[in-house]
Amino acid sequence: MATSHMALAVNCCINQRRPAAVPDSFYHPRNTLSSVFKPILKGFQGPILETIKEKGAKLVDAFVDSTFEFVDQPLLPSQSNFAPVEELGEAVAITSIEGQLPDGFPDGVYIRNGSNPLFGGLKSTRSVFGRSSDAWVEGEGMLHALYFRKQSDGSRTLLYNSKYVETDTLLLETHGNKRSFLPAVDGDSLAILSAILLNSLRFGKVNKLMSNTNVFEHAGKFYSIAENDIPQEIDIFTLKTIRNWNVGGAWNRPFTSHPKKAPGTGELVTCGFDPATKPYNEVGIISADGSRMIHKVDIKLERCSFCHETGVTQRYNVIMDFPLILDFKRLLRGGPLIKYEKEEYARIGVMPRYGDANSIKWFGVENNFTFHIFNSFEDGDEVVLWGCRALEVVFPEPKEGWSKFKFPHCYEWRLNMQSGKVKERRLCGEQHAMDFPMINAKFTGVRNRFGYAQVIDRTATSIAGKLKYGGIAKLCFEEAMTVEYHMFEKNVYCTGAAFVPKDGGLQEDDGWVITFVHNEDTDMSQVRIIDAHEFSGKASAIITIPRRVPYGFHGAFMPISF
Repeated sequence: MATSHMALAVNCCINQRRPAAVPDSFYHPRNTLSSVFKPILKGFQGPILETIKEKGAKLVDAFVDSTFEFVDQPLLPSQSNFAPVEELGEAVAITSIEGQLPDGFPDGVYIRNGSNPLFGGLKSTRSVFGRSSDAWVEGEGMLHALYFRKQSDGSRTLLYNSKYVETDTLLLETHGNKRSFLPAVDGDSLAILSAILLNSLRFGKVNKLMSNTNVFEHAGKFYSIAENDIPQEIDIFTLKTIRNWNVGGAWNRPFTSHPKKAPGTGELVTCGFDPATKPYNEVGIISADGSRMIHKVDIKLERCSFCHETGVTQRYNVIMDFPLILDFKRLLRGGPLIKYEKEEYARIGVMPRYGDANSIKWFGVENNFTFHIFNSFEDGDEVVLWGCRALEVVFPEPKEGWSKFKFPHCYEWRLNMQSGKVKERRLCGEQHAMDFPMINAKFTGVRNRFGYAQVIDRTATSIAGKLKYGGIAKLCFEEAMTVEYHMFEKNVYCTGAAFVPKDGGLQEDDGWVITFVHNEDTDMSQVRIIDAHEFSGKASAIITIPRRVPYGFHGAFMPISF
């Protein structure tokens, strides 16, 4: 892991965002449009395109400013902790701790990513073309980090920091001090289509870059990611954005939010979908030292399936081809850009580590959509996949509201590589709705016993209209399948839970679950540390954060040397 002295200044002032320089490379258009748009844009190629860029930019901007009206998407009172906050930018000392940090808790940083929209919140646009809106998962990425450092006398220093991920599009909009990108995912088809065309014409990109979903480490470097673009390398000590990471130019498409390290080799397995043009999805393998792409292959999908995660085993890559489909042609016909097709097929592919499209063994499974998996591994002739399976999707958002939504449940697929048959089963009862699964990362790709997941509070989601998690579950994946719960108080919800292995731990569940929580009655945010061996008991430590931390997405604990 990273070795560096702690470069964190303790400062209680909240920094306002300042305009920053926009990289010249940002204005170089990428091939982001589908082939269906090429006839429309054919007249804008070559010198004409350059003329529009150089001499017509102000005219196009004036057209957008006069035609599109940005309006705030309202939040209910019960949704107040989805509202954005100002970044800190520099770390502050934490002194409010109930209980004590456990023996064996490692030095490191607990870091969580999440949506923190610029300019007050998520936006919609109104125009002659109709209405388009940011989806509820959109918004610029903000990192929230809690640092744990043991001093020579055995005491602990805790520091908290938060900072935006400075993507190229964030720099562009903060430099102009206004929202520039038109929402291009949810809304009326004509409005979305016009937003795609105008965003591409003005910026060379269909939509803004979010980098708001996850944080991962590879070869001692740390990255922020959302699957609509490549990762951003982050200075883990200051949270400053260092650069975009395209693996030395070898990866030029979006990058999954959940790459996996292959067991044994330490290589990083990723995939990336792109609805603009074939290939719709590629799988890539990055060297263990992060210096090069050692394998990249088009898996030859005939549709663009939204793929949030990938899996690995000791010999295989696991690919999910579920029918949440992005389709520009459907958009041109007046339909939505992204839709869960319940009548379409669902399948899981198992591909040898360095295989190609012809080597993938596909298994047809019951129609579903699974955003997140616990783990995948080999068990004799079978490849086993554990995940949180849903029969509907949360993206862009359930049109009939959350009260009728079919929440995800823990699920198992057993894929027999010899017979080609699949065995499927639900691992928990109807009452155990959960998502955002995690395991002890040392067991990624090999057989494990324990998993953890955030428990969905059905009542809260029905009332609030947003997804909320009222506790954590510990699952034991044995024949009997047992579940323990650590539930929070009323109106207390968590995000970004992660497993922290104990220093010197011998058992898989030697360690703790750590999570950000927010109390909606007191408007206080905390970090709670829960002993995996005393899971239903009181938290080992409750750390009060000196400011509100909005609900977010994925978190991770990164051991680091200060």
